[in-house]
Amino acid sequence: MVHNNPISDFANQYLEREEQYGAHNYHPLPVVLNRGEGVNVWDVDGKKYFDFLSGYSALNQGHCHPRIIASLIEQAQKLTLTSRAFHSDVLGEYAEYITEYFGYDKVLPMNTGVEAVETALKLARRWGYQVKGIADSKAKIIVCRNNFHGRTISVISFSTDDGARNEFGPFTPGYTIIPYNDLDALKTALQDKNVAAFLVEPIQGEAGVIVPDEGYLQKAAAMCNAANVLFVADEIQTGLARTGKMLACDFEDVKPDILILGKALSGGTIPVSAVLANNDIMLTIKPGEHGSTYGGNPLACKVAITALQVLKDEAMAENSAVQGLRFRKGIQEMKHGNIGLVRGKGLLNAIVIDHPVENTAWDLCLAMKDRGLLAKPTHGDKIRFAPPLLITGTQIDDCLEIIYQSLQSIS
Repeated sequence: MVHNNPISDFANQYLEREEQYGAHNYHPLPVVLNRGEGVNVWDVDGKKYFDFLSGYSALNQGHCHPRIIASLIEQAQKLTLTSRAFHSDVLGEYAEYITEYFGYDKVLPMNTGVEAVETALKLARRWGYQVKGIADSKAKIIVCRNNFHGRTISVISFSTDDGARNEFGPFTPGYTIIPYNDLDALKTALQDKNVAAFLVEPIQGEAGVIVPDEGYLQKAAAMCNAANVLFVADEIQTGLARTGKMLACDFEDVKPDILILGKALSGGTIPVSAVLANNDIMLTIKPGEHGSTYGGNPLACKVAITALQVLKDEAMAENSAVQGLRFRKGIQEMKHGNIGLVRGKGLLNAIVIDHPVENTAWDLCLAMKDRGLLAKPTHGDKIRFAPPLLITGTQIDDCLEIIYQSLQSIS
């Protein structure tokens, strides 16, 4: 590939400063953004791009959605934080709104996605001891190979990604790892009476948008129910209209025992996450046994209500389904020799690059950047495409042309 990857001296100043003073735990594309609106972002030189990552699906409602920003500003001028030492006038409103929205008795509000995952793990273990009757410190949780649930010590303890695990041990015990999309393996693992829960992504996003067989989630949930095991869905990336329904589990009419949400719960403005469950699970945790200083803060509560309302008012799940089909059809019709596979649901999609040269996916992302589209590789040869859910058909067509022209530059 012939590729110069131009970046201005002005933009390079930002990169150099970040390199000097920031930790080196990410490898971003060489682009410096300073403005966003809807499906677009602009860099410090004024160049406009389509954002096809959406903050890893945190920006489902688009950049700086006016209604969400208005709620943010209004609440920020009144009260931002009380901690949970006191009540606020917004927490009850939010708790009622989100529990009725998804049909659960209770919500436990947190901040980041991985905090919500940790909360769900603690809830599952506590339920296992208090309700199922598992012996103390014997509870196990089944997880799937190639999962991505975050990067805390406990969560990487059941990761199979060497990059996430190497030299971070010792690891937390209590997890059984099985292949994803493998009901036989799940059946075998469920025979262990110490299993409290099965934690699963309805679609594995970080692994490269791995979509399981139709019926997998429904059958897995039924198997868990029969074994008196909680079915825990991590919908942090797949939820909130990203895949063409409000939750990816909705495609199979599965209601998780514990539902984990995050990312787009604030429309990409502040860290907001949530764990939803019914009383028999949620009320096993008593005052002082779990919490977060910022969890359920008034600012987050008000923003989350608006972010959720925007998804419904603007029919973003429906648009995601329509535009996702348009995108996948457009990629398939290219019949390009370097596209090994296209897969996805709604506007959570990925292509697998088939090319003998290593790092071709990265080079393709650089070529797309130069033409005005931002996307990022995952696991070497895969590229995720996940634009904000308000994208139009015309914009999808424009982006398909950018992708095609960029593919043509691969030699």
